[in-house]
Formats: sequence, structure tokens, C-alpha cells
Amino acid sequence: MGRHREFDVDEVLDAVLCVFWRKGYEGASYADLTAAAGVERPALYSAFGNKEALFRRALERYYGHYLDFFPAALEHPTSREVVADILFRSVELNTRYPDHPGCLGIQGALACSDGAEPIQRALIEARARGEASLRQRLERAKADGDLPETANCTVLAAFVCAVLHGMAVQAKAGFSREMLEAIAEQVLATWPTGNSEIEGTSP
Repeated sequence: MGRHREFDVDEVLDAVLCVFWRKGYEGASYADLTAAAGVERPALYSAFGNKEALFRRALERYYGHYLDFFPAALEHPTSREVVADILFRSVELNTRYPDHPGCLGIQGALACSDGAEPIQRALIEARARGEASLRQRLERAKADGDLPETANCTVLAAFVCAVLHGMAVQAKAGFSREMLEAIAEQVLATWPTGNSEIEGTSP
């Protein structure tokens, strides 16, 4: 019979997640990960597999515990409310932790070598899924008359995601929450509106 695991899996995932969040996938060394987890390397990889598998588990936890606001925001009645919620909640997350600002999904893929290409591809695919879900919500808004008939929902979704990714990078560079919120306000100030009777509310 194998030995019982002597650590809490969720606590370890939270610890290594913060390391990846702060240093990126390649910037996080084995020593960094084991020190943060408080678990020896053999036990860590026995439980989770190699570094790539560990990062994928951490990323899954990140999306489930930190980015759960994104799918919830898609349920707002107007596209402006959807985008406002996503923008301001992202700003809050990007600036919540002074020791690891920004976004794990962006930071994790920066400056990846050829050997980390699978991780980079996984992060790109995850972001693409988020953008696709936003595009679909905007298409519904257009059909409802909440967006004008001339609205290009593909471009609008890409625009919002580009702003989100840029704000994550700027948060990592030290931009304040107030500045990032001002950027979000600028996006909302130019958000297109349709002719429906649905009325959005300001954040």
C-alpha cells in the first residue's frame, strides 16, 4: 500500500499558482515551486506530474477560482454591462496582490522558449475560448438591438480582450488601479449602443 499524501493538494496548488503568477512558467524554477509548496520535489511531482502538468493544474485552478467572474459577467442584460463588469473585475484582480500583479494567463506565456511551446499554446487557446464566448454574447446583443446593426462583434470582442491583456501587462509594470480603471472608463465611453429599449447601467 502506498503512503498517504502528507499535504493538502489545494493548498499546494495555491502556493505554486502564486509562483507561476509572479514569475511566469519558465521563470519559476523547481526550487521556487518546492519552496513555496513546502513539499519536496519527488512528492510534488508524484502528485502532479512534471512541471508542465503542474502548471496546467495551477492554470485550471486560476480560471476556476480567480476568473469565474468572466462567464458570470456574460449574463448581464446589456453588452455595456457585460464589458464593464469584465473590465473592472479584471482591474481589481490585476492589482489585488502587490507581490504578483497582472494576470497568470498573460504572465505565464511571456518570453517562452521553444521547449515551453505547449504551455504557450495552451494559454493562447484558453484566451481564445474566452474571446469566443464574449463574441457570442455580443452577437446576441446585436440580434437584440442592444448593439447597432453595423457592429462588428468579432472586432469588438478582440478589442476588449486586447485592452484586458494590455492592462494585465501594465499592472505588472506598476500601473495603479486608478489608472487602469480610467482606461476601462475610456473603453466604456466609446461603447456602441443600439436602438433597443434595454437600458444598461454604469458600473
